[in-house]
Amino acid sequence: MRAKTELDNGTILIPDNPVSQFLFSNTKSAIIWLVIRLYLGYAWVTAGWKKVTSSAWVGEDAGVAVTGFVNGALAKAEEGGEVTGWYAWFLENAVLPNAKLFSFFVAYGEVLVGLGLILGLLTGIAAFFGGLMNVTFLFAGTLSTNPLLFILATWLVMAWKVAGWYGLDRWALTYLGTPWHRGHGGR
Repeated sequence: MRAKTELDNGTILIPDNPVSQFLFSNTKSAIIWLVIRLYLGYAWVTAGWKKVTSSAWVGEDAGVAVTGFVNGALAKAEEGGEVTGWYAWFLENAVLPNAKLFSFFVAYGEVLVGLGLILGLLTGIAAFFGGLMNVTFLFAGTLSTNPLLFILATWLVMAWKVAGWYGLDRWALTYLGTPWHRGHGGR
């Protein structure tokens, strides 16, 4: 086991344990993340595509679905507190008056998150925004698959360095200034 390392500026670096090192920094784990990424990406693309092709989300009746969803969440806030007061306030005062805009954000956001995960492009960012959407749905009192999808998204965010190795991140992150190095510990 490697000991901690103290840098010249007094910063102490504590190495990852072997399991974390393998899962989050070793490209040999990338196949695990590929499977999770494809599953999560498929879930987002299919959910988003249903919304993009629905008039209640982005068509002539855009905003109707969001309005119905928000009203359902607000009813849950009144009934038994499944939706907390601060979130109910946000839904009522920010989302509901802008239901049409949020409708487009949700529909196209789900498709973009799904495509990012499937293609392995900006995987950590795509997973973050997918997890953010899952949390907003959970705050609104909707369980469904949101807890599972949130957990998987969180893992992908933590594995951002290798989760897109079998995808476009392998080249895109290098181009954006996050290069991978061969060898031990990224040195």
